[in-house]
Amino acid sequence: MPVYTYSQIEGWIGVAFWPFLRIGACLMVAPLFGASYVPPRVRIVLAGALTLVALPLIPSVSGLTLLSADGVITTVQQILIGVAMGFALQLMFDALNLGGQLLANGMGLGLAFNIDPLRGVESPALGQLYVILGTLTFIALDGHVALIETLVASFHGLPIGPSAFSPQVLQTLADWGNQMFLGALRIALPGMTALLVINLAFGVTSRAAPSLNLFAVGLPVTLVFGLVVVWLGLPSMQTGFLDLLNSAFQYLRALGGVA
Repeated sequence: MPVYTYSQIEGWIGVAFWPFLRIGACLMVAPLFGASYVPPRVRIVLAGALTLVALPLIPSVSGLTLLSADGVITTVQQILIGVAMGFALQLMFDALNLGGQLLANGMGLGLAFNIDPLRGVESPALGQLYVILGTLTFIALDGHVALIETLVASFHGLPIGPSAFSPQVLQTLADWGNQMFLGALRIALPGMTALLVINLAFGVTSRAAPSLNLFAVGLPVTLVFGLVVVWLGLPSMQTGFLDLLNSAFQYLRALGGVA
């Protein structure tokens, strides 16, 4: 009967434990996988299945034990890497939500809120529409497959070990949050410009006909024109979202050291 030592068992567990942490942490916050309607148990099972499939592609770890100081640091580093990669991509979907909210405020739908199925919290109805369309686009273009591929490839650029992100990389990750606001402005700017022209027209009308009750007429007209602007701006919204996804995956490859 074979006899296995504690160090051997600890080494075997560590081979799959640290990749599981990085993949699982990413799936917990990444778009689509980290949605509130996906139970945590499903995410854990999916992370375990992906880890088993990716193990032959991951460089082997040697000289690390789970309960050592380097092992604890490595555990924290793998969680940090996974969360950072999932969070960087999730910001692009938050840009859709924020862009929809900016546009909704200009067309009189600022108080139209609904339960966001991705987060389980209240969000603007127009922003939720943009997020749903962006999610369908993400799935249609196999964005989830590209995320998993980039995540597995990151084990070569950022091998499992006690050292991972440098302070400069963490600074770039903090600066990446600007992309959410820039992306939201890019998505909402055409519609906001059209609504600004409509509001200027109402201002001219109020000066020409002071007796006209613009509060009774302005809101329905602005809402109708706003819906037309949203409808006509869907192709540009999708194009802007594709550019955001391309920049996000380029950043994920740079973050994970993928060539």
